[in-house]
Amino acid sequence: MDRFVFFGGKGGVGKTTVASAYGVQCARAGQQTLLVSTDPAHSTADVFGQSFDDDPTPVEGYDGLSAMELDPDAEVDRHMREIRRAMSDQVSPAIVNELDRQIELAHRTPGAYEAALFDRFIDVMRSSDDYDRVVFDTSPTGGTLRLLALPDLLESWVDRLRQKRRESVDLFEKAAIGDSEARATLDEDPIIERLTERKETFDFAGRVLAEQATFVLVLNPDDLSIAESRRAIEELREADLSVGGLVVNKVAPAPEAGETGTGGTYLRERRQAEQARLGRIHAEFDRPVVAVLERRAGVDGTELLDALVAELDLETAVEPPVT
Repeated sequence: MDRFVFFGGKGGVGKTTVASAYGVQCARAGQQTLLVSTDPAHSTADVFGQSFDDDPTPVEGYDGLSAMELDPDAEVDRHMREIRRAMSDQVSPAIVNELDRQIELAHRTPGAYEAALFDRFIDVMRSSDDYDRVVFDTSPTGGTLRLLALPDLLESWVDRLRQKRRESVDLFEKAAIGDSEARATLDEDPIIERLTERKETFDFAGRVLAEQATFVLVLNPDDLSIAESRRAIEELREADLSVGGLVVNKVAPAPEAGETGTGGTYLRERRQAEQARLGRIHAEFDRPVVAVLERRAGVDGTELLDALVAELDLETAVEPPVT
């Protein structure tokens, strides 16, 4: 597995419990591991019975494992404050109020969540030198794929903005004070500097995702989850992102041989259908597949989590970056 491992899938399939179990597995393999939740549900705290915030915190009872939870709403607020601060330094007082209005509108637009989370996500990757492995418990697949598609999209967008800004400054300065001083002003333009910083950020994200990241899809043994995973794999392939395997969670256990009542019949028929779907998953996706049994209760204690860790047969060795 690569150094950065992302667990994704449609909502409700059990990404958090699987990502948490993999984090424990890596820590027990001797890796300093950071588990990062970017899921708005923030159920990592429920798994470990411990509160987390946006700073890495050691997980009690698990040596070598730390966890953090990113609050999407707080990240959007922080992101907008940073934009307001950066832009307020570069515009005249006369348009500050209009700038605030535009930023507030941007706050409410589709994509604000992904853009804000993307910035924090990069911060985590850049500041993770103390960890051998970083495990991301991501949001449901659609939002995650939009998030991971941002580097290429935003890099080309920033390139166009930089070019337009250069043309604008160049023409303005030539008209105002002449070509000789225009070059000095262009080189020192704060907006171009800011756009250049953003481009470097996107370059970093794109490089890390391509060279050091693996995506693991979590699904349930039902047709809807299989279809969602099929779409996700195709979109990840188009983005040149690596899919390391699939975890089929909540697989029905086999009933006892002597169970012949209504419950036993239901469980036997359900298991038979799910085993057929597992066969389809193995044949169609041609990737490592791990099946995890459904349990009677949610993972809310060390005993159940440890049982999941024992069952989750995923590679923990960290592979060197692809260059």
